[in-house]
Amino acid sequence: MKKVITYGTYDVLHHGHIRLLERAKALGDYLIVGVTSDDFDKTRGKINVQQSLMERIEAVRAIGIADEVIVEEYEGQKIDDIRKYEVDIFTVGSDWVGKFDYLNEFCEVVYLPRTEGVSSSEIRDTSRKCSLGIIYEKHVYSKIIEECKYVNGMELKGFCVDHISDDIRKEYSDFYLTEKEEDLLEKVEAVYIGVNPERRAEYTERAIKAGKHVLCEAPIAIDDKVCADLFELAEEKGVVLMTGIKTAYSTAYNRILLMARDGRIGDIVSIDTVCTSLSDPYYGDEEKQQNNWNSIYSWGPIALLPIFQILGHEYKNKSIVSRFMDEGKKYDAFTKIDFVYDRAVASVLVGKGIKSEGSLTICGTKGYIYVPAPWWKTDYFEARYENSDSTRKYFYQLDGEGIRYELVAFVRAISSGNDSFYINRGTSVAISKIMKDFTERKDFTEIGV
Repeated sequence: MKKVITYGTYDVLHHGHIRLLERAKALGDYLIVGVTSDDFDKTRGKINVQQSLMERIEAVRAIGIADEVIVEEYEGQKIDDIRKYEVDIFTVGSDWVGKFDYLNEFCEVVYLPRTEGVSSSEIRDTSRKCSLGIIYEKHVYSKIIEECKYVNGMELKGFCVDHISDDIRKEYSDFYLTEKEEDLLEKVEAVYIGVNPERRAEYTERAIKAGKHVLCEAPIAIDDKVCADLFELAEEKGVVLMTGIKTAYSTAYNRILLMARDGRIGDIVSIDTVCTSLSDPYYGDEEKQQNNWNSIYSWGPIALLPIFQILGHEYKNKSIVSRFMDEGKKYDAFTKIDFVYDRAVASVLVGKGIKSEGSLTICGTKGYIYVPAPWWKTDYFEARYENSDSTRKYFYQLDGEGIRYELVAFVRAISSGNDSFYINRGTSVAISKIMKDFTERKDFTEIGV
């Protein structure tokens, strides 16, 4: 069997890419396609990549030409891959003629002519921009403004603010500002919703009914049925409803998921996630809290994400334990949730009134993945084994806390119509169910102060 290998970024996969892969496949019997990682692309100066690594991998897989898809992560990997996979032919586009002649020492090198008149860069540059508005009760606009600069196909238009002070008007003079949600919806095609979790569902419903695409922070709703109904409404209206959890869109996190699923640490038997902070000065003061979020709403969706994405949503049973810091018992100082699955267990610890190491540990029958605090912003993790010589450390660049990648995925979802590539609807609904069970005190135990 003659093996062929080729590499590329494959950003905004187009006809030129497909023709090149078809010609590569025709050179042999088995085609291996290396998709260049985000971080390696950045070291080569490609900072204008529109799609994430996971999106590009799935796009290459979807066309059905490649027999195997791998990730290119470092300089010199081509030689390693040629040896590892016993490759007979290395091939790449003719615009690289001479660049890879050094590989002739290891296999045959073939330069293929590229399709004329097709360029990923031109596609990115000429694509129509989607206008975005932000509906948010917290003052985090500056982060989103900064990250929008790096997102092709999106233009930030303005904000809906509870109260427009002179300072806000001065600081955001380049954008449309309004205190009326309906006015903002008239001026944009899509909205980013990050209001109090108790109000997100109503804002999301109004935006969808107005025909707007929605990126809503999780939990989208604090009731699983309401969440499911919102996804159905979005489908009925032909718009995208996407769940916003920044962690889900980062390169390192997606590599963690791949590693957990591909058997490298064996069968998964336990997952433990911890997310805590002491940054809320008004925590536990009901009068000053007002729209501030409790622990389970703030941290719960992030902590639940890897559990539901790796083990699924069909757990056998769960138990919730909370400690409250207010007489109304609305603001939990911390909440701990334990899950039992058929073949695994999992635990979540979240808190705004306690402090612990915010790590993620995924235990398997062959080894375990350890992600140090703060794991939800990770650019580094380890795969550890009984034999310490087998332990591997992985480093990935994280830009903009993941907001940039989240916005890029949103643009991609709007253009493709696929709103659940990173976080599927089942996971979003399962997160909302946990919020509902907490609110209704189902499977619940309270401990005292």
